[in-house]
Amino acid sequence: MRKYWVAGGVGVGLVLCFLALLVVGTYTAAAGLAGGAGRAVGLAKGAVPASYQPLVQKWGNLCPAINPALLAAQLYQESGWNPKAQSPAAAQGIAQFIPGTWASHGIDGNGDGRRDVWDPADAIPSAASYDCELAKYVKDVPGDPAHNMLAAYNAGAYRVIKAGGVPAIRETQNYVRIITTLAKSFEAPVGRVPASRQAAAAITFAQEQLGKPYLWGGNGTPDQDGRFDCSGLTKAAYHSVDIELPRVANDQWNAGPHPKRDELLPGDLLFFAHNLNDPRSIHHVGIYVGGGYMINAPYTGAVIRFDKIDTPDYIGATRVTEDGAKALPRSNAA
Repeated sequence: MRKYWVAGGVGVGLVLCFLALLVVGTYTAAAGLAGGAGRAVGLAKGAVPASYQPLVQKWGNLCPAINPALLAAQLYQESGWNPKAQSPAAAQGIAQFIPGTWASHGIDGNGDGRRDVWDPADAIPSAASYDCELAKYVKDVPGDPAHNMLAAYNAGAYRVIKAGGVPAIRETQNYVRIITTLAKSFEAPVGRVPASRQAAAAITFAQEQLGKPYLWGGNGTPDQDGRFDCSGLTKAAYHSVDIELPRVANDQWNAGPHPKRDELLPGDLLFFAHNLNDPRSIHHVGIYVGGGYMINAPYTGAVIRFDKIDTPDYIGATRVTEDGAKALPRSNAA
């Protein structure tokens, strides 16, 4: 009887501690909105698959109109880092060159005597080189050089020159916005990342799911008895504040910038991967509440609960933004 009482007392104490943590985390998330943003340079750790990071870092500095994060955003948008990608329009490889464009703009990036659209060592340098060629064409156009280059990539340099900047073409304006927004998820921040404005409400939603049994593929629908898996829970939490995330965990990774471990704020999404150098290997996600804990839908047989975040497979975090979520491609596989 005494052992039961002691265990019960400890259990009650833990519950109270977690409730206190949750309250603090929720209000911290709301209060954290006052934080400022720093200008980002380079690539965030783990943002680009390790096999491509040296290429993106090197060739992303080819000319002033591009940078490694912008190049990474283009590649991710085009193929989701899939070197074998092929579109119905015959666009090929990791950079999605159509044959005619490749014939005139592809380069031998690795110096092996071949220009191979399917080889990232050629395709990534070619993408950077093509960006810089376009930037030269529009270098005298007023406005942001990177925006003008991206507009030329989408609509053609002539239209950018004629318009005196990004033309009033909805598709082109959306392309410029998407790539520049996505680039923020690949940048290495040099200052604190701004807090999510919706974080506190997302935590509140996740809190209300505590104790529910995990369901693989669960989206919380009535026919599933309101149960979730990990990415179903995080998707639903941000859906409750009108931010639409992709369904699977590794697609949610690029929904915003990546704060460092010691800069986490409640509401950040926390990711876990089989390979810490490859975000494509992300297999799990939770939502941070503060104090080194997250609300987590862990696995079949468990319930949604608080868990510590510091495990060997922790790859990093994402501070979700509305624009970041909107910019994500919806077709990338997990």
